[in-house]
Amino acid sequence: MTFDKQMLNHLRQPVSFKVTGGGGVKLHVEESGNVHGRPMLFLHGGSQCSLCWKKQIHSELALDYHLVTMDFRGHGQSDKPAQGYADGRLWAEDIHSVIREMGLIQPVLVGWSFAGIPLLDYIREYGENEIGGILFAGALTRLGREALIADMGSDTLNMSASLFSDEPMVRINTLDQWLEQSVFYHTLTREEHYLFLGSNVVVPAFVHQGIFNRQITNDDVLSSMTKPVRITHGAEDCTVKLEASRRTAEIIPHSKVSLYEEAGHAVFWDQPERFNLELKQFVDSIGPS
Repeated sequence: MTFDKQMLNHLRQPVSFKVTGGGGVKLHVEESGNVHGRPMLFLHGGSQCSLCWKKQIHSELALDYHLVTMDFRGHGQSDKPAQGYADGRLWAEDIHSVIREMGLIQPVLVGWSFAGIPLLDYIREYGENEIGGILFAGALTRLGREALIADMGSDTLNMSASLFSDEPMVRINTLDQWLEQSVFYHTLTREEHYLFLGSNVVVPAFVHQGIFNRQITNDDVLSSMTKPVRITHGAEDCTVKLEASRRTAEIIPHSKVSLYEEAGHAVFWDQPERFNLELKQFVDSIGPS
């Protein structure tokens, strides 16, 4: 979309920051859009980075909302310490630090895939008082061998050993295959494919290994949540099963699942116009911050 000059005067072009998170880790954060609007904090999936939200950041959402993205520890342009990925308190402190240091008042947290885990780590440690609501997009809410078998697609599970391999070429070749088969419904352009592949490749194998060695259900946190919750899921998602989102919706009594036909794991990329509209409607329904 092309914005006229009057619109642009109210928008902030993307600006980068370094925020100090748990254990002193430096986190890459960007903000853009209307800094006077309701904040949205976008949380990417495992092995990805904030670039996955391009179709939200560079959209009509920028007219009305303060858009903030962060790269998780071990991902993108954030620090990649050798340890700490199994400690939920560190993930919680990362999100808390971004909210506080960026001055986000009652932000809506938008979490894709693995982001459901650190998002719930945050709520476990800090509660819901400082946030306005949550949108889960094909999100995991529990980890552990049995949980992953129940919640993740068979193709992704079968590739997992190679996806987390210490051998670079084994990992790259598997990531290449995984992106083509299990993440998107629509075929990516060559540029898009390498954007997502590159985001994966820069994440060290020890990050994945630390993340997926955790054992946690979060059912207690989900059942106690009171802030507004929306859940989106692609009908053709081969990475996280639809049943995982339906289970989350059953535990959170006031939530519901918005199902996207002809969309895979990344609903916000496969169907950005619908996703952005539903996100706007959800945020507006919450009321002023």
